[in-house]
Amino acid sequence: MIMLLTALATMAIVTTDQTALRAAPRDSAAQQAVLWQGDALEVRGRRLDYLQVWDHRRERAGFVRASQVRTTELKPAEADGLLAVMRFVRDTPGAEALGIGYAAAYLQAVPTEKLDAEPFDIIGTLADRLARRAALKPGQAASATVAAHLEVVNHYGVKIAGTERDGALQPCYDGDAFRRVLALPATPEQRARAALGLTRHDCVDSALSPVQRLPLDQWRANVLDQVNASAFVQLPETTKNKLRLRRAGVWASLAFQQARREDAPAAAAAAQRAIAELAAIDKAELSDEDQRDYNDAAIRVGASRWAAEPVPAATASGLAVRTEPGQPGETCVVLVDTKTPGSSPARALARHCTFGLVWTASARANTQAAALTLAVQPLDGWRELWVFRRTQGTWSVDVLPPAAQGPELGYVEFAGWGPGIDRLLVARESRIDGRFKRSFEVLKLTTLQMEKQASTPELLSAFARWQDPAWKRQTVSLR
Repeated sequence: MIMLLTALATMAIVTTDQTALRAAPRDSAAQQAVLWQGDALEVRGRRLDYLQVWDHRRERAGFVRASQVRTTELKPAEADGLLAVMRFVRDTPGAEALGIGYAAAYLQAVPTEKLDAEPFDIIGTLADRLARRAALKPGQAASATVAAHLEVVNHYGVKIAGTERDGALQPCYDGDAFRRVLALPATPEQRARAALGLTRHDCVDSALSPVQRLPLDQWRANVLDQVNASAFVQLPETTKNKLRLRRAGVWASLAFQQARREDAPAAAAAAQRAIAELAAIDKAELSDEDQRDYNDAAIRVGASRWAAEPVPAATASGLAVRTEPGQPGETCVVLVDTKTPGSSPARALARHCTFGLVWTASARANTQAAALTLAVQPLDGWRELWVFRRTQGTWSVDVLPPAAQGPELGYVEFAGWGPGIDRLLVARESRIDGRFKRSFEVLKLTTLQMEKQASTPELLSAFARWQDPAWKRQTVSLR
């Protein structure tokens, strides 16, 4: 929340970083403090080309050059001018603290009856951009500037704190201004920006328990749906794409959380919504930044898409998987033979346990009943492929991850069986350290070593001849 300034006769807003607060109105006077963009000062007089001020944040008096600040009397007549500056700096990178300083002055000056959602939209936009700047790894001087700007906005009550994400702290804005936008009459674009600012994937604490994560994802989905159909149609196509991408990712996460609670109907509905949102993207209107978000959303949807698929009937191969409880929190997968005469109940061939989510609908056996693949999702946005193989009458289980590093975002999935019993076709997508990779591979089944790979399946003859029709129909990797 923006803290309203005390009633000042005249306020000065610092416009230049590293402005000196001096003990006397001279360049040679001792420096009392270093001021930054957005710092608010109470003006108490003027001497020469200096203003005599009181710094409430540091509780210190001094002098600053008049050319390095802008003054305002915090009266209604000043409000329109302050708002004009806010509109200008909203789209000026590096001026976030300055814009929030002007916003604090505007909220003090504007009459209550004229207050609407616009200033809160600007505050939220600036705070979110400052948080993103803080997440970058610039040089030492730039880091010091960002740290100083964070201190300035914190003085106004704008909270930007670190959220734990994969063992590191991710700076994120707490979203107070965006919540105010949604609570006030606002334009469709303002509501869309607020919804996007409140539902960032990278600001979800990775340490949340499943009990905490499910209501958070439900809340994020509800926030995004506050941009209703009538407001949605009024948005530019680029903003529609941003909302669809965020909705696709959030509903995919919700499908995973619902499936963990064994609520299959809710998980299926969430997965179908995620797939529909991804399919509605207008790819011709994707910018370079949106293209990265599009790939991320597709990976999230791809990881959880099995929630939308029914468990197929038993295959002619006679191999099937069943699940049973293991240790607390564990699910154990049992590979069974359902066709051997006289084996009742079905004979267990192999057993492997996991704390992840087992998508039994994904089980695919080859026609020789010598191998079976199964999708297992240990984390939201990360899905592995288990490969059961028979070698000299003995069954083993191998786990194929989406990438050698991680987990971050990724999935690997069965795409078909090659000729005979010695080839496996897979598709992989991943984002590791900000780099996106998609590949289609032919693996030798006996060793699971890659023989061939390509960026598109059209470049591999094995995919042209042996890809699984159901995979081609269901996968998002061919988008």
